[in-house]
Amino acid sequence: MLTTLSSLCLCRPLRTSLFFSTQNLLSTPISSSSTSLHIWSCTSSSSTQIQIAPATVEQNEEQSTGVPKVEILKQKLELLGIVCDSSCVPGHYCNLLCPKCNGGQSLERSLSLYIVQKGDLARWRCFRTECNWADKVFLEGKAGHDEVKRKIEFQPFRQMTVEGLRLVPIGEEITAYFSERKISAETLWRNAVMQLSKEVQRSKEDVIAFTYRHKGLLVGCKYRTLKKRFWTERGSEKILYGIDDINDATEIIIVEGEIDKLSMEEAGFFNCVSAPGGGAGKDSPILPSIEKDTTFRYLWNCKQELDKVSRIILATDNDATGQALARALARRLGTNRCWQVSWPKKDESSCFKDANEVLKYMGPDALRRVIESAEPYELCISETVV
Repeated sequence: MLTTLSSLCLCRPLRTSLFFSTQNLLSTPISSSSTSLHIWSCTSSSSTQIQIAPATVEQNEEQSTGVPKVEILKQKLELLGIVCDSSCVPGHYCNLLCPKCNGGQSLERSLSLYIVQKGDLARWRCFRTECNWADKVFLEGKAGHDEVKRKIEFQPFRQMTVEGLRLVPIGEEITAYFSERKISAETLWRNAVMQLSKEVQRSKEDVIAFTYRHKGLLVGCKYRTLKKRFWTERGSEKILYGIDDINDATEIIIVEGEIDKLSMEEAGFFNCVSAPGGGAGKDSPILPSIEKDTTFRYLWNCKQELDKVSRIILATDNDATGQALARALARRLGTNRCWQVSWPKKDESSCFKDANEVLKYMGPDALRRVIESAEPYELCISETVV
């Protein structure tokens, strides 16, 4: 077989020469007979002829099966800023530094990359809430790949542990932070609020760790700095925060943040859960199927607990995002069993935003009155809910 490479291809740097590599020569099927390979010089029109022994060719071909594909794929990823290391092998997930968000101030390796076994497709997602960059790259122009889709959408959750996540009891700074917001140490202890060990973060900023538990097991963790940067532990199960607190409840409260759930406990309401993330996604007249309703996956994962509830008080934030979330929750949970709170006036022109603001500035009794004064959701809206 005669293989001819132009001088332009041989002179291109390895970084940009994605489809012209000397490794590709070994991945090309070669006959068992003696083969002459012509390599053209970049500086002259003459060529050098090399005799390749059949046994040597077969051995190199066997050793390099699949390797050239992976190397070319990694070069493509590098052009996108994704730098692969030795852990990036076909058929396995690896954690890398995301080029979009650089792992935030903690420089966490939040980008989960998967290269398929054949080495012709790579797919990735950044699990930092503020980034969430996801995409894929093909070795060649293909439209889709079922193997990766199945592995990413249906991969099992790994069993998390406090030790594995490197969580430690909260220190003085975080305790003072919650104390200022009228959240007691007892409430923090009951909800297993912890902090991320400084040994695994490069910044000096303390990081709060809200541990998500389901049936007593640690299944997720959401992180928050004191400056309100958020991200979620990779592999966290999508559930309501505090789901175990409503196992036997017939009436529950749904809030929009973990601190609001803790605030409700300070007012005496332990039958409270929080949505794991703000936002309601795109509003549509027709609700998506459960399989496609990914934004509210946490509701469907808690369907067993929610189906037993007869009355749901929606206490989302008093802003456009919170109102959209309340509307989306009511549509999915049933407006007939939903009630909604009205946050009290802060001054002549504005109202308090959420449960923690009411607790902080008006006290637990005022927050309790807000919940007890909730009205049926259908009476709180002026538009017809489909």
